[in-house]
Amino acid sequence: MTMSAIEFEEPDQGVGDFVLLPEITMDAFVENLKLRFEKRRIYTYIGEVVVSVNPYRELSLYRPEYITSYKGCEFFERPPHIFALAEAAYRTLKQQSSNSCIVISGESGSGKTEASKIILRYIAAVTNVEKQAEIQRISNILIQTNVILETFGNSRTNRNDNSSRFGKYMDLNFDCKFDPIGGKIQHYLLEKSRVVKQQLGERNFHSFYQLLSNKKSLQDYGLYLKPENYYYINQGQCCQVDRIDDRQYYQQVIEAFNIVGFTQDEISIIWKIIAAILHLGNLTFADVDGEHCSIVRVNDQTDPLQWISKLLECEPSDISSALTSRVVAARNEVFQTRQTILRAYYGRDALSK
Repeated sequence: MTMSAIEFEEPDQGVGDFVLLPEITMDAFVENLKLRFEKRRIYTYIGEVVVSVNPYRELSLYRPEYITSYKGCEFFERPPHIFALAEAAYRTLKQQSSNSCIVISGESGSGKTEASKIILRYIAAVTNVEKQAEIQRISNILIQTNVILETFGNSRTNRNDNSSRFGKYMDLNFDCKFDPIGGKIQHYLLEKSRVVKQQLGERNFHSFYQLLSNKKSLQDYGLYLKPENYYYINQGQCCQVDRIDDRQYYQQVIEAFNIVGFTQDEISIIWKIIAAILHLGNLTFADVDGEHCSIVRVNDQTDPLQWISKLLECEPSDISSALTSRVVAARNEVFQTRQTILRAYYGRDALSK
């Protein structure tokens, strides 16, 4: 796409603002959206709302010349773009000294996560040039935080290879000169059920597969089996996805941990928890007498209970007791009772989640 395409839109590229459609109907709306998408115009306005269609491929819409073209411009001066929205929010902050909020909404696979990254990159690029190094450092931390959140909160679904399975609210903090000085990210509504069960064609959270891709750390966590052999991550029957390089992403996550400021002990603890969950999924129970059960042990280096106790720094007997029995309080009495095999599996899954 040439520079002239940044400045103008051709008549055959559809209407850039749905408000200007000669006929406001669902058919006209969809037809205009389809026409623009075919012309590689993935952004369209509805007034001051930006409608985005995920192209599922790389487009040259975010190069430095695009940032320069939208910097300092009014919302409707340039063709529809997410940069125009970011510029409008930032300009409101500077001119009115009031908070701005950008709400990114859409169904799975629509590109919400990528949109937040694009906005962050734009803000980093248009702020104070003299302090660009410090601003870039802060922005980089926020972007790398996204990498970590995606590893532990995103997964492959039937609609998207990197679908966010949680909600996120991000605050950007600016100083009196309106340069970013920090941020805060809150997450909520994490899809914990995915930890123990996935639909056919879907994967668990990326972190499990990334850990198994790192051969150097496998022995430290007792992960001698292939991803297909771990119950918690094989139910979707798509442990390997051609478009996802788990080994490369694992290295990116380690780098992100270091940039954000995690210590080596903290990083190690996080991966130990991930490994312990994998072992918990392979923990099985045997019925004793119809009302009680016990953990099935394996007499080799892959014994799940032994590795769970090592990774969580607990005694095997304590873990076995916690999973095969429960504490009941009734009439001011507290006593321990054995679990049935069904309840034991429920308890195992609850602990994992």
